[in-house]
Amino acid sequence: MSLDFSPAWFLRGPHAQTVWGRITRSRRLVRFRREVLGTPDGDELILDHLDHGLTPEQSGVHFVLMHGLEGSSQSVYMQGILSVIARHGHTATAINFRSCAREPNSLVRMIPNKRPRFYHSGETGDFDFVLNTLAARLPRIPIIAFGASLGGNVLLKWLGEHPNQTLVHAAATLSVPYDLGAGATYLEQTAAGRFYVSRFLGTLKKKVERLVQLFPDASVDLEATRRSKTFRQFDDAATAPLHGFADAEDYYTRCSSLHFVHAITTPVLALSAEDDPFVPPSVLPRVKAAASSAVDFRTTPTGGHVGFIAGSTPWACRYWAEELVVEWLRTKGVQA
Repeated sequence: MSLDFSPAWFLRGPHAQTVWGRITRSRRLVRFRREVLGTPDGDELILDHLDHGLTPEQSGVHFVLMHGLEGSSQSVYMQGILSVIARHGHTATAINFRSCAREPNSLVRMIPNKRPRFYHSGETGDFDFVLNTLAARLPRIPIIAFGASLGGNVLLKWLGEHPNQTLVHAAATLSVPYDLGAGATYLEQTAAGRFYVSRFLGTLKKKVERLVQLFPDASVDLEATRRSKTFRQFDDAATAPLHGFADAEDYYTRCSSLHFVHAITTPVLALSAEDDPFVPPSVLPRVKAAASSAVDFRTTPTGGHVGFIAGSTPWACRYWAEELVVEWLRTKGVQA
């Protein structure tokens, strides 16, 4: 597949690339087999398996996928990449982060978790648990991993925390924020950035409200959470105290994948757009300079955030990055 991305003529700007798929694509492109997996701390993770009549042996490789902030296995980009995986005849597992899984027959209602915590950009423990679970079930099948946005940050951080690991044979990421603090500040500076943040905070605040109802002693400043208008304010009030960080800055420093890419030894495709409205332009050169030689770091001038939409007409769009990622990963997996 060509490495040159040319955006659809009717989706030239970064915001059009970012938003188009979310309002036009189906969230039911593939059918799942759902599993509720108990965690070591007494919570549950909802895994959605893509089997489509295949055994793992017939698949040859098995994909493990992680979604972005406030996404789920039903997110349009997850459905898109899973449909490509299915077309190529492979199996996959989509991880729903804690508090993110939707009810099977609803795209709106989320399944609450059983512990006073959520997920965050540096939560690698749950991924590690799922990965080891799948590896035990599929001892002879190469596992390859993908993460979008926040999920990509988690994946890169885990790979950097586990140099020379052998569970994941290859990995790919799309539109990773890389530097969480710089990204949070960047989104505060424009009207479009503040709009994106307000959309995310709308659901995040509801989750905190529900969590406090279920766990009145939870470590969260509910009033400050309600007042928050930026990621930094929300993370100071909720994310940091819930997950053991001193404050938002401590969370950003300890969890930004920028600080882990130097230690990665697993083959990784890291794809980003230079016009990503979530990532300051200065961040991408820093990541490229910091990354180890195992990271195939690629940028395109355009593409937005988890967009990369090509095509000649609005009703015949091609999602270039999804095709590229699956082809790159399956090639690496087959070689394993």
